[in-house]
Amino acid sequence: MSGRVQDQISGQIKGWCPGALRPMVSGDGLVVRIRPHAGRLGAAQARALADLAGTHGNGLIDLGSRAHLQLRGVTEAGLPALHQSLLQLDLLDSSAEAEARRNILTTPLHRDGDETLALVAALEEALREAPPLPAKFGFAVDTGARAILGSASADLRIERAASGLILRAEGMVRGEPVTAATAIPRLMEILGWFLAQGSATRMARLTATPPLAATEAPLSGPALSPGMTGAGLCLALPFGQLQADMLRALAIAPLRLTPWRSVILEGVGAAPVQGLIETADDPLLRVAACTGAPGCLSAAAPVRDLARALAPLVPRGRHLHVSGCAKGCAHPGAARLTLTAGVGGFDLIENGPASATPVLRGLSPDDIPAILRGRLDPQL
Repeated sequence: MSGRVQDQISGQIKGWCPGALRPMVSGDGLVVRIRPHAGRLGAAQARALADLAGTHGNGLIDLGSRAHLQLRGVTEAGLPALHQSLLQLDLLDSSAEAEARRNILTTPLHRDGDETLALVAALEEALREAPPLPAKFGFAVDTGARAILGSASADLRIERAASGLILRAEGMVRGEPVTAATAIPRLMEILGWFLAQGSATRMARLTATPPLAATEAPLSGPALSPGMTGAGLCLALPFGQLQADMLRALAIAPLRLTPWRSVILEGVGAAPVQGLIETADDPLLRVAACTGAPGCLSAAAPVRDLARALAPLVPRGRHLHVSGCAKGCAHPGAARLTLTAGVGGFDLIENGPASATPVLRGLSPDDIPAILRGRLDPQL
């Protein structure tokens, strides 16, 4: 076993953000994260990834909140061949550092002829020469007809306002007008200013105000839901996971990945496979659940079967988070109710994240449905 992977095992890598060149050890093997360019997979790329997930992993594929894919259960022995295949598919960066800097969210509702794909390509090129960035520092190119990525994490955003494109820093309501030609150079100037401020890890945590002539508000729209869109059919993945054969079945057209753990099949109007979420009112959309045990080394219990069983109890307008540990990876923020697995059972948290102080401790899965029914009442 290589020293890098051995170090990950001995340290248990809590909070590690994996990559393709820097995989993370989990309970079911290595997790290899893949960041498709502009959040888009060609049909041939998607079919090839399905084959690689079965050949080098356990066939399970996660779709993350940064519109990336994760192959699970990969062995270290299979990594060199997997990396070579990813390189041939244009899905591998030149280094782990370059991969980490290329933390870009792309609107899945870009249109033919707009600036989106050119801006993403120019930003990727600029970031190749950028200095190291804080972990999780990211960018959004949200230049469809309306900005829809506002609920997704990003530190610097290129968006559309009534007057044209703007550059906006997280934490600011308005942005500075830019053009397709000036957007990336100006973004890199603001990034350099941020790095010069010292130890801040995210733009919104700065005490200083970014030097932007922020005069324009973005044209904003709601987050994407399952159903038909202007780009094609949007299908959500239950708990953000699918199997290799399902990805292969979806690969009848290019796929656009979204930060809401869904995919858009470009130009497609009907789902080619069953088992995915096709409507915005599906109860599974009201429940978040991580991998849980045994797939995650940090998790104290399995969670997804419990989350699926509890989903019908969650009314519209409410949200339930079932977490394998206090990290709360599936839903880092507060939920109406959160169940956090521990050694003695599940702890129940109200209006808080998985790490918050619980109101009830040590619940068994059999106890939970009756307790939730009253507490999830939409009138509460």
